[in-house]
Amino acid sequence: MVKRLRIGIVGAGFGAIAHLPALRNHPGFEVVAIASPSTAAEIAREANLPYAFTSCEEMLAGCSLDVVTVASPPFAHAGNVLAALAAGKHVLCEKPFALGVADAQAMLEAATAAGTACGVAHEFRFISQIQALKELAANGHLGDLRNLEITLLRSTLRRTERRPRSWWFDARRGGGLAGAVLSHLIDQASWLGNYVPESTSGLRRTANAQRDDDRGSFQSTVDDGAFALVDYGNGFVARLTADGTTAVDSYTCALHGEKRTAVASGPTLTELTLYTVDADQTDELTCKPSPYSAYETLGSNVPLLMELYDELLKRIDGKANSLPSFQEAVATQKALAAVGYGT
Repeated sequence: MVKRLRIGIVGAGFGAIAHLPALRNHPGFEVVAIASPSTAAEIAREANLPYAFTSCEEMLAGCSLDVVTVASPPFAHAGNVLAALAAGKHVLCEKPFALGVADAQAMLEAATAAGTACGVAHEFRFISQIQALKELAANGHLGDLRNLEITLLRSTLRRTERRPRSWWFDARRGGGLAGAVLSHLIDQASWLGNYVPESTSGLRRTANAQRDDDRGSFQSTVDDGAFALVDYGNGFVARLTADGTTAVDSYTCALHGEKRTAVASGPTLTELTLYTVDADQTDELTCKPSPYSAYETLGSNVPLLMELYDELLKRIDGKANSLPSFQEAVATQKALAAVGYGT
């Protein structure tokens, strides 16, 4: 039997909701510990984990680990990643990678110095229809790529939606749609085109600054809409929209080449239908499901994260892989900074 790698999770939000079930069902990992200031002990007890800690540093000192997943809020990413790298661990970091370009660059430099395997949790690369889009672009089926439109609409930040106040509504701590969603879309665009952004322009918009929760009214300082125009050079441009204030939820990714267009669309990022379109006909394509599709009942992100962890294992083993890299994350951070996200 192949030895499983011992992994600890920092963060009890998305870390517990998505990373924990993905890792507990992945054959390559053994979840040893979780770290969070207030809820780690409860989660460890419910999940039957051996260790619970209040911080990343405490976890690194208190148990033996091979890998650390950093799924803490964005304002804690740099400190957690740098601590894990200083301890010689492999690291997977959630998005947005950092609060600003300087922190992102420091994390990349530390990873290079540590020589461990590192990646970023852009799991939406592994959606079956997006994988198929990538293949259509790579094999020349679409011709020279010219234009990419990605639009993600959600209703969760409308004025009438009551969401509890938290760091997510505080720009100084990395909240808002630019970090949460536009970061994914920039990564997706760069990966589909196989280019690094040359220049980015855009804006963040706050339509609903005043919000309500069970404690009353509060002010949101973050964007509930984020929009980017990215020039990749070589005649390829991407137009990216993330908006949380619409009446309907939908996702559209349209990749336009000089020979054909390919469109993946549906109500959410993980419920898509893929079409190819040219002057004569439109064809619907059937895509191979995730090898971990049986785990969709645990959450729509879980199978995608399990595929992401497959790629992390390949990187650890020195094999060819498609794990989103720290270097790519720095390029995405620069694009986010161009639309006003972060410090």
